[in-house]
Amino acid sequence: MTNIRKGDLVKILSGRDRDKTGKVLGVNTKLDMATVEGRNIVFRHRKPKKGGEKGQKLQLSMPMHASRLMVVCPHCKKPTRISRVTDEKGIKSRICKKCGKGL
Repeated sequence: MTNIRKGDLVKILSGRDRDKTGKVLGVNTKLDMATVEGRNIVFRHRKPKKGGEKGQKLQLSMPMHASRLMVVCPHCKKPTRISRVTDEKGIKSRICKKCGKGL
């Protein structure tokens, strides 16, 4: 289970894009992977399919494991761990461990 959701701002902790931030485009909870906008870019080469068409070199953002990412709190602007809290009405919410405000 991951605390990262689509639309979160995250900081990358390891790998080639270490210490960079980006917005989460999508999350796969079964594999615990997330795709970050403009990060973990790979090139894919596409052959021409029709006569006269040119081949292409595509840039794709590939998913990375959630353990390599840390959510950046929108209030205190620091990378933080997340706490899950249930209020009196039974509604679950995510809270920043550093400043205590909701995400």
